Amino acid sequence: MILVYGSQRDYDTSTEEGAAIGEFLAKFTAELAASGELVDTQGLTAPVEARQVLWRDGTAVITDGPFAETEEVLAGYWIVECAGLDRATEIAARLSHCPGPQPARGTIIRPIMGGE
Repeated sequence: MILVYGSQRDYDTSTEEGAAIGEFLAKFTAELAASGELVDTQGLTAPVEARQVLWRDGTAVITDGPFAETEEVLAGYWIVECAGLDRATEIAARLSHCPGPQPARGTIIRPIMGGE
């Protein structure tokens, strides 16, 4: 699984920058689909649309809006089925060419349990 992170600022980009990012990601995803390596991909909505649910004393406590005490949150992911970790790393490295601000943590690769 290839994970990308962002911040609310990234969701608040200009229309022009947002279009450039969208175009890059559409091409990136289409290339993965064409290679047969794409299993699934999803972008996530802005952090302000998130909710955190905690259980306290047997009651659900729900908090709207940004929920993490960090500026960066998971922005989306790609699940790929490829030749191995080295190939997944090559794929993830291509995301560094995406226009717009780069996340401080970069792109994260996490093998899925039970995967090869």
